[in-house]
Amino acid sequence: MMRSAWVMHLKPGEEANYKRKHDEIWPEMIDLLKAQGISNYSIYRHGLLLFAHFERDESFPADAGSPEVAQRWQDWMGDHMETNPDGSIRADVVEEVFRLD
Repeated sequence: MMRSAWVMHLKPGEEANYKRKHDEIWPEMIDLLKAQGISNYSIYRHGLLLFAHFERDESFPADAGSPEVAQRWQDWMGDHMETNPDGSIRADVVEEVFRLD
């Protein structure tokens, strides 16, 4: 099982919209995550900072499922988050420095 964590940043005033959209996550987005072997996925918010973490079963292909669904989700969320010049959501990988299993 591989673990991944990263941080993202919300735009000021977009906290409620971001939360609402995740409360209404599309069934096809859930299916995509599961097809990629992703589980135990959590996103935490502290002010405008988001911390995301998931576990992925590496026996599943990381690119399984519909890239179109992933792109639609990213486009839908992009108005609420800081993005890169190409429009992709800015996400900075977080280094694991301690783990207790």
